[in-house]
Amino acid sequence: MKRTEEVYREILYQAEKGNNIITQKYISDKLNISLSNVSNAISPLRRMGAIQVKKMCFHIVNFKKILYHWASVRNLKKDIIYSTRTEKSVADIEKSVPDSAVFTAYSGYRLKYKDAPADYSEVYVYCDDLGEIKKRFPESKNTPNIFVIKKDKNIDKYGKIATNANIFVDLWNLPEWYSQEFLKAMEQKWNIGTR
Repeated sequence: MKRTEEVYREILYQAEKGNNIITQKYISDKLNISLSNVSNAISPLRRMGAIQVKKMCFHIVNFKKILYHWASVRNLKKDIIYSTRTEKSVADIEKSVPDSAVFTAYSGYRLKYKDAPADYSEVYVYCDDLGEIKKRFPESKNTPNIFVIKKDKNIDKYGKIATNANIFVDLWNLPEWYSQEFLKAMEQKWNIGTR
């Protein structure tokens, strides 16, 4: 995940908590990113009218624009560092991932909302413990159903399940037909259309 994407995630996380006024310094300090990187990240958001930059802070004007902008620039496939197949059930796969993993996409949605709008057969997690992952899920040449995404430096700050925005953006970038069902359900549960 690019550092600019970490900025988008934090902005959306703060907006979800009701914090619509944020300083660039706060983001820089929280994510340990230079102020110039934060400024570069918010530049397209400013151009599209998603935020309004003031002297000492910026205001989130259009949450949806930020979310869809991030979804459109995200390259999830590039961040996948390991994929394999196991014949375990999805529930067993989810129980078997290392404790250091952060769930996203279908599993993240199900764990966060306690339901699933469609059956799914793939598990996506952020994890850097490849040795442990490979021990639990050995390499296979068959069509993968486990995808391990490289962790960024800050994802662990949000817990064992990715943020709503992170889950949405990852779902947006998945090829499976049922990702659309999860996106629709998430838009409704998360009230994305009303922001």
